[in-house]
Amino acid sequence: MVKIKLIVAASENNVIGIKNDLPWHLPDDMKFFKRKTQDSTVIMGKNNYLSIPHKYRPLKNRTNIILTKDGSFKAKGCLVTQSVEQAIEIAYNINRNNIFIIGGGMVYKYAIENDLVDIIFLTRIHTHIEGDTFFPIIDMKKWKKTKELYHPKDANHQFDFTFIKLEKIVN
Repeated sequence: MVKIKLIVAASENNVIGIKNDLPWHLPDDMKFFKRKTQDSTVIMGKNNYLSIPHKYRPLKNRTNIILTKDGSFKAKGCLVTQSVEQAIEIAYNINRNNIFIIGGGMVYKYAIENDLVDIIFLTRIHTHIEGDTFFPIIDMKKWKKTKELYHPKDANHQFDFTFIKLEKIVN
């Protein structure tokens, strides 16, 4: 059975974005994202896709699947579909071993509420920050922390943060 992974960076108050942008600059988190999602299929909402700078679209060395209700939306080098389930089915047929949900807020919320995710790679940014896009609150009774790596604030990283791997508890 394929394991669906989700990758996200969220502040202590679960902010993941503001005005369709990241509210922080954390180069090592971006490197982590790139390393984890390389050679995989990534599923994202249209707004999340549009928030990626043009020069990085589509994300290289990945199959990009964009979710949108806009039937006329097209993006060069990307697949477009209307539901998370359809996207997962397409991803499974392309690259069954590496499927990542990469945002945004509504896609994360839907995937978690509908029990579609098996592994969460959470970069917890140790600050409370203003934002307009949020990661849903996770019921930690359903998840087990299997890895944790702390990264202190430094000249290149404006906040302390921790890489956390959560795996769904299977009953």
